[in-house]
Amino acid sequence: MKVVKENPDGVFCWIDLSTTDIEGARAFYGGLFGWEASVSPMPGGGDYTNFQIGGYNVAGGGELGPEMVAAGVPAVWNSYVKFDDVDGVVERARAAGGMVTVEPMDITDQGRMAMFIDPTGAALGVWSPQAHIGAQIVNQANTLVWNELQTRDVPVAQAFFRDVFGWTNTVDGNGYVMYHADGRLHCGSLQMDETWGDMPPGWSVYFLVDDVDATAARAVELGGKVLVPPSPAGELGTMAVLQDPQGVSFSIIRFNGPADEPPGHTRE
Repeated sequence: MKVVKENPDGVFCWIDLSTTDIEGARAFYGGLFGWEASVSPMPGGGDYTNFQIGGYNVAGGGELGPEMVAAGVPAVWNSYVKFDDVDGVVERARAAGGMVTVEPMDITDQGRMAMFIDPTGAALGVWSPQAHIGAQIVNQANTLVWNELQTRDVPVAQAFFRDVFGWTNTVDGNGYVMYHADGRLHCGSLQMDETWGDMPPGWSVYFLVDDVDATAARAVELGGKVLVPPSPAGELGTMAVLQDPQGVSFSIIRFNGPADEPPGHTRE
């Protein structure tokens, strides 16, 4: 097992689940991916769950309060980019046309965070680590391996993230945009069209699995749904889109070849 010690600026370092039923989510993702749950009280009330494998953090989760549900805040997987200078990111996001939804704030001794919505309507977080570096295991079985922006205006998103994070990008033969940070290919962007209906833009998370078919079947057994059945992901491998019992969608993928090494400094 390779454990991340630190992340370079500009790469995704954390995801957490906003859900209507955190206990149900713990049972679902524990049964699906073998995640353990380490639960800690939050300063303002409520609990925060660190999902773990072998005692190492892989993702987080918290329950939406009644007032948030009443306000229409959706249950969703949130994605966070590591950047030491959170305040600078927020300033650049505003200047580039983004809307800040959570101003920079310290989370006890764990780190500093903020959240914003890009000009195409997709929400994203930024995290400056202190005691909590983010995900300690990635790009390995049952952990995060890819983040994907699904948007109706890819060119606007390209310009925005170049200005905010300094991301460069390449485009494959199918028009799929892939972003690079610190020399690392770490996320992508997919153009939404009319076939997506009224689905809002957002960042989708992908988990690496050993067997896409078996994982999809297991999700159904645990009360989830298969939104897109196991299908070829170009030449990369096989993927599926699933939905947990609380209605949150996510993707699973198995590559034909090995996944990239985890970012930052790692140890066996």
